[in-house]
Amino acid sequence: MLRRWMLFALGGVLIAGILLPVLVLPQDQVKKNGCLDRDTAEPLIDHRFDEVRSKIQNVLLESGVASISVAVAKSGKIIWEESFGWANREKMIKANPNTLYSLASISKPITATGLMILVEQKLVELGRPVNDYLGQSKLKSYEGNPSAATVRHVLNHTAGLPLHWHFFYENEPYRRPSMDETIQRYGIVVAPPGSAYVYSNLGFGIIDYVISRVSHLSYPDFMRTKVFLPLGMTHSSVAVGAGLEAYAAQRYDGNQAPIPSYDFDHPGASAIYASAHDLVRFGMFQLRDHLADQRPILKDETIELMQSEKDTTTPDKNYGLGLRIDKDSYGYRTVSHNGGMPGVSTSLKLVPSEDIAVVVLSNGSNGRIYTLENDILSAMLPEYAEKFKTKEKEKKPEEKPEKFSPPPSLLGEWTGEIKTYSGVMPLTLAFEPDGDVHVRIKGQLETLLNRVHFKDDILSGVCSGEIQTDDAKLSPHIIQFGMGLKGERLDGFVSATALKWYALSSWIHLDKKK
Repeated sequence: MLRRWMLFALGGVLIAGILLPVLVLPQDQVKKNGCLDRDTAEPLIDHRFDEVRSKIQNVLLESGVASISVAVAKSGKIIWEESFGWANREKMIKANPNTLYSLASISKPITATGLMILVEQKLVELGRPVNDYLGQSKLKSYEGNPSAATVRHVLNHTAGLPLHWHFFYENEPYRRPSMDETIQRYGIVVAPPGSAYVYSNLGFGIIDYVISRVSHLSYPDFMRTKVFLPLGMTHSSVAVGAGLEAYAAQRYDGNQAPIPSYDFDHPGASAIYASAHDLVRFGMFQLRDHLADQRPILKDETIELMQSEKDTTTPDKNYGLGLRIDKDSYGYRTVSHNGGMPGVSTSLKLVPSEDIAVVVLSNGSNGRIYTLENDILSAMLPEYAEKFKTKEKEKKPEEKPEKFSPPPSLLGEWTGEIKTYSGVMPLTLAFEPDGDVHVRIKGQLETLLNRVHFKDDILSGVCSGEIQTDDAKLSPHIIQFGMGLKGERLDGFVSATALKWYALSSWIHLDKKK
């Protein structure tokens, strides 16, 4: 059984950024709800954050990220909104609070908000099988009943869907397939729904497909007319909408080179763009601040349901309906989501008890971006700051993983097959007493399973090799394993993973050789 098994992918590191000058916004340019006048695009400064501003400048100089934009709201008013660096270096366009950033996985809570509109209209039921809302292709399972995977399961990553992402770059000849084709190839329920948390972008690609099928609008049109415009998010869109091109931040790789534009077969998981100004307004909506210029697209009780804590992923963290919930983040319950992919690092964090929303967006990939939300909250909440500093001091250096020592239940040979959409690949795993795990895929060189981890009957690891499907063969990749032990059987998924391009998963099962 797969449970509590997660994998996140982050991109590389960039070099040298250039900073925006500091300007203070005159008070007559601030709306009554604390929002920036869109005609000025100048920063709104709160001097409590001066140390954070200095840290942002250092992050840009030391990491080379092109730009960082932040927005902070408290009690329904935006109190800090500022951008640093370049939205586009080549065109010398400075970032500002209206700059559109690719959000990556922060698309998920926004897409979930769109779906919940249809739930309130009783056009979608959370407890019904998601297959009831799909078209020609349905989720399938090689064991169990795929109809047990409900809409709710898909929203909180417990439908049993495996690891998945698939990028399509504009400078390459490959274009994304239809959602029916993606579901036919990769819509496999690999664990009993409700039993496992496996973070799957495919699930939110399915959610955006459900939105379009049920609403009879394209996913971008539905989000624009039913979510963005009613919430006053006029600098937000699925991909870069028509007329917004001049506002969009260019994504950059670790060598400061522009990354070609890319598409996905899971838009609802990854494709939304928004400015820091717009995203903090979305945060205020999730905090139920009832801004005068926002229409109430969801009832308060529906928003509360999205942030519920019923589906546990770890003892102290949960994933609600499109949102992560941390019961104790340095003394506070928080609701959040991060995003990371090539040329993108983003974070949205809400502290409901304090009515605080924090947004940090960047057009580069760097882990230091994600620490800035803690610095911002530390500047506002003394208890948060004290506990954050204490825990940082208590952090121990990361220990080298111990060599894998297989339990008796795994020792010996296991034989079975990888079942891809285009055929079957026989394979054998041999677990040796010394911890070596030999992988033999028919027709390929024998190799070793690396980074082997086994806990709570979950086995994971990676090896060299090739998944022989037409799309996986387009790029060199590694093979990732995620399997659950059930008596003398291992089953789950293997994924052909090429970080910048795809993680494409297939069903695997193995039986212990007598």
